Amino acid sequence: MTGPKEVVTVFLRHQGRILLLRRSDRVGTYRGKWAGVSGYLEAEPLVQAYIELREETSLERKDVSPLIRGEPLEVFDEETGNAWRIHPFLADVKDPVKIRLNWESEEMCWVEPSEITRFDTVPGLDKAFRLVCPDRPPSTSS
Repeated sequence: MTGPKEVVTVFLRHQGRILLLRRSDRVGTYRGKWAGVSGYLEAEPLVQAYIELREETSLERKDVSPLIRGEPLEVFDEETGNAWRIHPFLADVKDPVKIRLNWESEEMCWVEPSEITRFDTVPGLDKAFRLVCPDRPPSTSS
């Protein structure tokens, strides 16, 4: 048995709201699901996080506050049988107008942190967010 697939997820925040991206039909996994900026781990997690930010949103290091790193989270997706090890990060966006989505996402929206669970997200998204922003209000959904 192989270990979990390693990925990074970067949550972008602006004025207290979190950016969610709806994955396009052109990605390999979780088409149509909502996620943060994410990608497979091909370098050290912090380096990969900045690579994904640039690729998926056109944002550079100077466009965001320094990344806050959370503890890795292991998630098992019973629907697909995939095990994931998520390396979560959080950054504040200085100017969200600079965001330009690439082919991996077809839509974006800014939401209150408590609204994340109302979306059809990739597995473990809300748990990963709480690792980088533990003081967020608890979700009101059951």
